Amino acid sequence: MEWGAGTVSVAGQTLEYACWGPAPGDAPTLVMLHEGLGSVGLWRDWPEALAEATGMGVLAYSRAGYGRSSAASLPRPLDYMTREAEDVLGPLLDAAGVGHAVLLGHSDGATIAAIYAGSVSDLRVRGLILIAPHFFTEPEGLAAIRAAKGAYASGDLKERLARHHDHPDVAFYGWHDAWTDPGFADWNVGDAIDHWRIPAMVVQGAEDPYGTLAQVREMEDRAYSPVEALIVDGAGHAPHQDAPEIVTPAVAAFCETLMALEDAPSGAH
Repeated sequence: MEWGAGTVSVAGQTLEYACWGPAPGDAPTLVMLHEGLGSVGLWRDWPEALAEATGMGVLAYSRAGYGRSSAASLPRPLDYMTREAEDVLGPLLDAAGVGHAVLLGHSDGATIAAIYAGSVSDLRVRGLILIAPHFFTEPEGLAAIRAAKGAYASGDLKERLARHHDHPDVAFYGWHDAWTDPGFADWNVGDAIDHWRIPAMVVQGAEDPYGTLAQVREMEDRAYSPVEALIVDGAGHAPHQDAPEIVTPAVAAFCETLMALEDAPSGAH
């Protein structure tokens, strides 16, 4: 897997990826995990901006069924986020040669990062940046997901997704049908937080229709390691797009603190 852009074979899947900034041998790597309808391309220009703001390398990839990656079978299993964390993310880091990483996830991607940090012993991962994470279902979020089906079936959402996904139906229905399955109502992965031993930052839009501040409180109440919370007034589900002038510097400051801890002499206070 070359540092740049292309595809890589991981866990029996062909995954699209792209990289910005220094390679893993030259700097720590910010690994980006996209939302439930996202992809490499739908991060837009933010990965490049993060590479510039942090001085870190940035690696983004599209999960199977998204972007230009291979398709995925439907229906997705209800534990699809756990499976991604346990079966795909580690081998991807191996393939990329990542030595020191900070995981940055948005929505479903934030949940995958959270599960990875709480269930996989990987000393390469030194911190978490979770944007609009989900640890349990909420009525408000489920209602918003159900409403999205109308926008996909009769609005312009399918057309917009088709610009970024080779398999838009797989991307949409894989996400929508799992979240609205009656068996998903009791889904809860909050216990992953109990096992974190690395600093975490959570970014939440105050007007997010898919999740409330209860998700943030879950992190603050359960985490053994430090949690830094940034609540962005007026922002929705994608605060990094709604208010990049707030979120990008905050992410860069968090990464700078992490790297300073890495560089501190042993025993320093």
